[in-house]
Amino acid sequence: MNNEQPTKSIAIIGGGAWGSTLATLASRNGQDVQLWSRRSPQRLEDVLEKADIVLSAVSMSGVRTVVETISRAISPHAIIVTATKGLDPVTTDTPSQIWQAAFPTHPIVVLSGPNLAKELQQGLPGASVVASIDNEAAVAVQRVFSSLNFRVYTNSDPLGVELGGTLKNVMAIAAGACDGLHLGTNAKAALLTRGLTEIIRIGDRWGAKAETFYGLSGLGDLLATCNSNLSRNYQVGYQLAGGKTLAQVLANLEGTAEGVNTTPVLIQRSQSQDIYVPISYQVYRLLQGEVSPLEAFEALMLRDTKPE
Repeated sequence: MNNEQPTKSIAIIGGGAWGSTLATLASRNGQDVQLWSRRSPQRLEDVLEKADIVLSAVSMSGVRTVVETISRAISPHAIIVTATKGLDPVTTDTPSQIWQAAFPTHPIVVLSGPNLAKELQQGLPGASVVASIDNEAAVAVQRVFSSLNFRVYTNSDPLGVELGGTLKNVMAIAAGACDGLHLGTNAKAALLTRGLTEIIRIGDRWGAKAETFYGLSGLGDLLATCNSNLSRNYQVGYQLAGGKTLAQVLANLEGTAEGVNTTPVLIQRSQSQDIYVPISYQVYRLLQGEVSPLEAFEALMLRDTKPE
């Protein structure tokens, strides 16, 4: 950490694995951190009152509730950071779009990257991205979290950074199913390569920059999430391929697999915008119980041949 960096007061909302990990990373840097969850004894309003940075690490389903709860409690000078990966089921908005609509005068920063919480908790090295249209806000957040073990980059494309982290969860379900079916390295490589192409296609239509998806929050997060047993979304696909039902998988899963909730929203919006998403569509059919994992992969292999 830069010794000249002044201490910031940081309020982190969400006491799950990711929120707790971010709290630890900032605390190790000497920051004044308060971690709040629904089980916390203190009032959320009191935690937020003097916070320089308010970071939301709640699940997608809790974003709107948190936004409504803190609408009058947040300091007018606070930077808002969102570390949630998902899409709103009603509006199909991203978390940062929800935050920006509610707090139009506050800088909004997206934090995303190939960050498996358990590895970072063990002190293993990692890297992430903080993205905002307000570069000063992004740099301020970068300084708070950067350390010898956790390298943080800035980016000016918050939508692309956010979508990279959100859409790769859908691909991670497919990757887990691929490994669960023991289809081999060739199939996995093809799946991830075409999956990245699909993510870029979606991002381009939604207004993100294509080059963002080749960075840490896109390709980096895709590689980490699609190749680790620590990934909840990967575990969903892997266990479905092992014969479990979705209900059985989710009942024993530690935390939320956001890809399960993201997939139907993605399909809804892609169909309305006529975006070609063959892998995401087969993941959707798999989660709906319309096809088995093997049938989903066969459907992908049987598509019409075409140029890459």
